[in-house]
Amino acid sequence: MAGTTFDTRRAQMFPRLEPAEIDRLRRFGQVIHAEAGAALATAGVPSPGLFVVLAGRVAISRRDAHDDRQPIVEHAAGQFIGEIAQLSGRPSLVDVTAITAVEALLIAPERLRAVLVAEAELGERIMRALILRRVSLIETGAGGPIIVGREADAEVIRLSGFLARNGHPFQQLDPDQMDCAKVLIQRFEVDESELPIVLCPNGQILRQPTNHQLGRCIGLVGPIDSDRIYDVAVVGAGPAGLSTAVYAASEGLSVLVLDTRAFGGQAGASARIENYLGFPTGITGMALMGRAYGQAQKFGAELAIPDEVASLVCEDDGKHRYRLALASGETAQAKTVVIASGARYRRLEVENLDRFEGACVHYWASPLEAKLCAGQEVALVGAGNSAGQAAVYLASQVKKVWMIVRGESLAATMSRYLIDRIESTPNIEVVVKSQVVDLEGEDAEGKSGQLSAIRWRGPNGVETTQAISHLFLFIGAAPNTAWLTHCHVELDNHGFVRTGTDLAPGHPLLQTSRKGVYAIGDVRAGSVKRVGAAIGEGAQAVAAIHAYLAEA
Repeated sequence: MAGTTFDTRRAQMFPRLEPAEIDRLRRFGQVIHAEAGAALATAGVPSPGLFVVLAGRVAISRRDAHDDRQPIVEHAAGQFIGEIAQLSGRPSLVDVTAITAVEALLIAPERLRAVLVAEAELGERIMRALILRRVSLIETGAGGPIIVGREADAEVIRLSGFLARNGHPFQQLDPDQMDCAKVLIQRFEVDESELPIVLCPNGQILRQPTNHQLGRCIGLVGPIDSDRIYDVAVVGAGPAGLSTAVYAASEGLSVLVLDTRAFGGQAGASARIENYLGFPTGITGMALMGRAYGQAQKFGAELAIPDEVASLVCEDDGKHRYRLALASGETAQAKTVVIASGARYRRLEVENLDRFEGACVHYWASPLEAKLCAGQEVALVGAGNSAGQAAVYLASQVKKVWMIVRGESLAATMSRYLIDRIESTPNIEVVVKSQVVDLEGEDAEGKSGQLSAIRWRGPNGVETTQAISHLFLFIGAAPNTAWLTHCHVELDNHGFVRTGTDLAPGHPLLQTSRKGVYAIGDVRAGSVKRVGAAIGEGAQAVAAIHAYLAEA
């Protein structure tokens, strides 16, 4: 594939280590031997770690929709085998087979993380290669699960979005467009009502899985050790939560991060962030948060995504710990808890909204959604920075963006640079003093309906109906704090968590009404709703945690 990472950055993806560099790595691993034809790693099965080839040749291959192996690359002496999954011992995305008799240095995940910290320059080259290899796998869909279902199906969109936002490769096969999808449906005797199905790399077949079921199947999340007591449990993997994980883990604390959907939070769904310090040309939210996710793994934080926290249990057993009850039925324990659960997207107050959610009504604008509505007219409701970023991004992909705003202008709620960009984009039309009052379309039996038009009411009660098949909602969010009710963490009148001097003069910074429980990011009352502020609060929380643990 011309222009892919595999072609343009091949030298960085597959560096050859010098003998002296390999000698420096020997103290981190053990030498193993394999006969020709032996499997060093198998797709869908947890890999033992990173292999440095000392002698012999090794083939790396992926499996296609027919379960046939397709070659990717071969490695010889001086090269190493692995990608970002090897940092945490997750299942391999590729098959690794010895072509000849092989001697290799095997570095287990925890020792690999030690390499990245102890050998700064060499570790940087290895880390860059691991990341680029994952990027290349995502570009080709190699090594991940196969989703079989129609492209516009709400369930297919949900599953594809879940994998994309978690930086995991996948393939999506539409039976209306691809013969191989029809073959798979016939082979596994799948009824139309059971679509979509997902074929996991380990051979397991899932029918209309939840995100959690899919995450378990591909090894994104594993069982939680209910007996282990972590130093820090972080609830939420947005900018604030990932910042806490990076700083805490890098300072030697044991960290568990839980999130119900994906890393990155709302920031991860941003098409482009241009006012974050140090990125004058801007950066996508996914790229920024992907780097933070990799950093957290590098320092040894344990990330359980998707794993939803059902409640925080604050029973005082005299052991200075908290218990998190998970929706899966599992429990986790920690000496301190950081609430970084952010906010849930607000829904439009339109009676039939739920009929179209998933397939035609969207709460973020990623390449996945842009592909669905390419060349069409779309509507977007919202007037904040997230809405502005989404409008500009969609305008580059669609025929026209109707931007519906309740206020008199964008000036009160949006950064000036975004307003200027919107005003200079010819296919964005801003409709002010207006709100959507109805959605029109057809129901699909048992599934999301197909949106055909929206109606909005403008000044003086004048109503306008416009043929629209996709509606994007960026109307703010409500704090995600329902899981705190059993612990009686004090909230303000709007449901945000109160901390510090908002509770009492001299109350510890970022600490909630519970000792050892902290709140940061968008979920905290009075927080600045910016990525940079959330990251800063994550660092501050770690300093507070150190002080609390020393005292306890």
